Formats: sequence, structure tokens, C-alpha cells
Amino acid sequence: MVQVLAPREVPLGGVRALDVRRTLPHRARPFVGAWCFADHYGPTKAGMDVPPHPHTGIATVSWLFEGEIEHRDSGGVVALVRPGEVNLMTAGHGIAHSEVSTSATQVLHGVQLWVALPAHAREGDREFQHHAPDPVVGDGLHARVFVGSLLGSTSPIRTATPLLGAQLDLGPGASVTLDVDPTFEHALLLDSGAVTLDERRLEVGELGVLNPGPSHLRLDAGAEGARAILLGGAPFEDEVVMWWNFMGPDHEAIDRARREWEAGSDRFGVVPGDDRRLPAPPLPPVRLRGRRRLPLTEPPAVS
Repeated sequence: MVQVLAPREVPLGGVRALDVRRTLPHRARPFVGAWCFADHYGPTKAGMDVPPHPHTGIATVSWLFEGEIEHRDSGGVVALVRPGEVNLMTAGHGIAHSEVSTSATQVLHGVQLWVALPAHAREGDREFQHHAPDPVVGDGLHARVFVGSLLGSTSPIRTATPLLGAQLDLGPGASVTLDVDPTFEHALLLDSGAVTLDERRLEVGELGVLNPGPSHLRLDAGAEGARAILLGGAPFEDEVVMWWNFMGPDHEAIDRARREWEAGSDRFGVVPGDDRRLPAPPLPPVRLRGRRRLPLTEPPAVS
């Protein structure tokens, strides 16, 4: 049973915002495994220019189809995000970073994904990992596995919970059956073309989600082929509060992180070569509520 989540338009990055299509979090599905945030953007000639901003309690995963972004963080890392190469930044207790598309970028197109950290990793050290996966080529399929294992390919990227992330390019009319971990939740984000996931057709930008159980996923591409991002992971059972760029166990943890960012605390450090700061918005005048996994127990919802 495939649950289909439609994207909503969201401005990303403050004043010079880049419009993105967001499918996670969704009121019908806060998580897929520990994946808690999925932004899909482009192709666009508008560049990305996100000033230094903070994170707690998450890991960010950057994956591009086109363009190039310079990443700088308070761990001292300066790195490029390029098509077909994954950058995973772990915030742990606190990190700050900036994301700016380079002058070589004519068109920007990709996904920005967040992973919720479990309690044992939420207060850990900041970290940065990079990997350029080799392609896996099969009949009608070209894949790059950037997190986890699929199609005999295993990424060396370390994650706090079991996860899967892969780009799948299907040729025109291709039909592919993937062996997957039956203990995982899975989701397919359609970037371009047309595809049917286990007999449920997806439109571009939609996220098709399945609960644990299936050991195979069937993908059928349309006449023009398809490109999609496959996500998966062990069900994430922690209750967390997620607000702005922070994730924590409760309202008090979020409030403390916001106050420390606004005060220039050493908790988040300094981003080398970029002295800008993205101010935090005011907290809402209510207590922030936690989010928990919502398994799919009813017929698929489209909203």
C-alpha cells in the first residue's frame, strides 16, 4: 500500500530565498526511517545563497543533479557539493554552516535531506563526510547509492541509524524490481519523467511511501524514462521536537538552542570566510509539540 505525499512550496534561506518543494515533514508522515526532511529544488537559474545558520540534533545530506554549491561549516570544513557526490554533515550538539552556489553554476537542481539523530547521537560531535559513489548499471537502470546498501553497492558513509539513499535513473519503459530490506520504511521521490511504484503512479515532485514489509519494490518507468531518489530506513521511534533548524527532545532544548545561537554561543562556532549570520525567528507563543512516527494503517492519503 503506497502513501502518496504531495509537495508544498517553501522559501529557503531568508531574504534571498530559493523556492523548494517540500514533502517531508508532512502531517501524514513525519519520518521515513530517520529521514525527517526532504526539499527538492530546480532546475532553476536562481542560485543558492544561505548565510551561516545553526543546526542541532540532525545530519544533513546534500545531493545534486546539476550545479555546484560551496559548503562551509564551523568544524573548519570547506567543500564543494557536486552532482553525483554526497556530503553528509552531522550537527550533533551544534554546528553552523553556509551554502552558496558557485560562479560556475548556470542551473541548480537537487535535493536537500535531513536525518533525525537518535538520543545517543544527538549531543555528539560535529562531523563531515564525503563520498562519490560508483554507478551501478543494469538492464534499464543506472543507480548511485550514496547512503546504505542496494544492488550490491554499499556506501562508506556512517549514519547513526540504518538508512538507505540512492539516485535511480530508469530508461524509457524500463521495469525494475529492487531487493530491499523488509524491516525498512521506503520512499521514492520522483524528480523527472514518469514512474509507477508498486502499481501506484507518481507525479513529478511527489513522494511515494511504503511501510515495512515488502522485500521487493517494483518500478515501471514511462516512455520518457524517470529519475528518482529512493530513501529508506529502520523506523525511527524517538519522539522529537523539530523547529526551524533545531531538533531536540523537548521544547526547552529548542528554546535553549535558539537563545544560544542568538547570543553567539561557542556551541555553534564560527563559519570560516563568511561573517554573516541568519537570525533565528521568534519562537511561537505556544509550547512546541513533539513528533512521533505515524505508521500507514489506513488507505493511502494524497494531500
